[in-house]
Amino acid sequence: MGGCFSDVRGGKEGVGGLPQHHQAFQQGAASASGASEVNEAVDLFFQSRGLRGLYTQLELSLSASKLRNLDYLSESDPLAVVYAKRKDGALEELGRTEVIMNTLNPVWITKLTITYQFEIVQPLLFRVYDVDTRYHNIPLKMLKLNEQEFLGEASCTLSEIVTKHGRCLTLNLQEPNSTVTSTGLGTITILAEETVASRTAIEMIFRCSNLENKDIFSKSDPFLRISRIAENGSVIPVCKTEVIDNNLNPVWKPLNLTMQQFVSKDNPLIIECYDFNSNGKHGLIGKLKKTIAELEQLHKERIGANFYVPSSVGHEHNKILKSQLFVEKFIETSQHSFVDYISSGFELNFMVAVDFTASNGDPRLPNSLHYIDPSGRLNAYQQAILEVGEVIQFYDTDRRFPAWGFGGKTIYGAVSHCFNLNGRIDECEVEGVDGILSAYRSALHNVSLAGPTLFGQVINKAAQIASSSLSFNKNTYFVLLIITDGVVTDLQETMDSLVKASDLPLSILIVGVGGADFKEME
Repeated sequence: MGGCFSDVRGGKEGVGGLPQHHQAFQQGAASASGASEVNEAVDLFFQSRGLRGLYTQLELSLSASKLRNLDYLSESDPLAVVYAKRKDGALEELGRTEVIMNTLNPVWITKLTITYQFEIVQPLLFRVYDVDTRYHNIPLKMLKLNEQEFLGEASCTLSEIVTKHGRCLTLNLQEPNSTVTSTGLGTITILAEETVASRTAIEMIFRCSNLENKDIFSKSDPFLRISRIAENGSVIPVCKTEVIDNNLNPVWKPLNLTMQQFVSKDNPLIIECYDFNSNGKHGLIGKLKKTIAELEQLHKERIGANFYVPSSVGHEHNKILKSQLFVEKFIETSQHSFVDYISSGFELNFMVAVDFTASNGDPRLPNSLHYIDPSGRLNAYQQAILEVGEVIQFYDTDRRFPAWGFGGKTIYGAVSHCFNLNGRIDECEVEGVDGILSAYRSALHNVSLAGPTLFGQVINKAAQIASSSLSFNKNTYFVLLIITDGVVTDLQETMDSLVKASDLPLSILIVGVGGADFKEME
């Protein structure tokens, strides 16, 4: 059972049920043959007549069976990737599952949310890879798929899944671009379920007592896997806890389950406790079936529920264990939307930092990234400022934005890695997006391009402003846009600054311009 990495450490991480959000695929850019984009014209037509548009939000669950084994000493570590096929044949990645270790029959927990539109053909492509353990320290989204071993692919349209009985479709995996049916590559199964429009979420802390010891030379390494039963009777895993090493009385980190995951308080959930094994053959310690309502009752009464081991004979012969599950914490919460925050008085404050290092080229020459075209054509820096700033400015009442430069030699003679773009010593704010663009153009005449590319001071300055807003109880969230043409020189200092600012109301967007290699920035 894997997490975001393909090694043992990643396999011990929790998947799904993380606080603050439902862990799911993020939708790709909204242009993939209607894969995730709602047709606004059609939607408006229906709304004008008091009708609902012909689209539905769906959640896709993936599993595979009888995959090829490409590993010598163990089994494959499969990862599934979902693509939308555009009309021009190009592929757009919609999302990736977690990696599951050492199995040829994976049932992935991570889901894909996609918009189903009746009037549009939405071709999808599913590819399965065996992730090499050499990439154990690389985050999932950064894995280069061309460096992984290909296990097979299958394609269909979204409507094929929706129109199947139980909205469940099983496809044979093929070699890429194959016109002949391949054999021995296994199958992939896609289950589509309509998303639940509810903000209700349940936060729980589970603990167990007296778990059976499955190991010989140490104690069990337990984790919980929680599944629900779909309409067609299939069991859908929704989340798993982290693994706790060498412990028969574990207490796991809090789990957050959304209504989408548990459907209703009366819907039965299957809770299984496993002993983690690095070979992927996790040993079942015990299981039980409880609804959310029943779990809430366990919490209120401060009692435990006994695990059982299923019998091959029948339910009445299940072996009841001394091992028990307790619900230490049970809180029902409501997930807030962006509109909720804005309507309650929160503001967004835009901050920008512009790269003035010499690698941008002489601003007087047309090939410079800082060249101001007399025709009015915007350069890459101006475009980034305008596109991000125009979106955010409407959520800031005073529309005064801090603006800095870095890597340039100011009129005071020294290279500065955080100077006010407007040239003033005592004030970094400018009026609106137009003020940022005006200060930027002016700075090109007063600042000499230098270097190196250092982000640390700019991030620290933004963090200082964000931190100061907290002390005055201001409901403000800050967005820092850093625009640069090169790879950061102070990588460790930048990472340290990001870590220090991680608990502040601050997001940092780094936009690369020009032809530099930005792989390290990932």
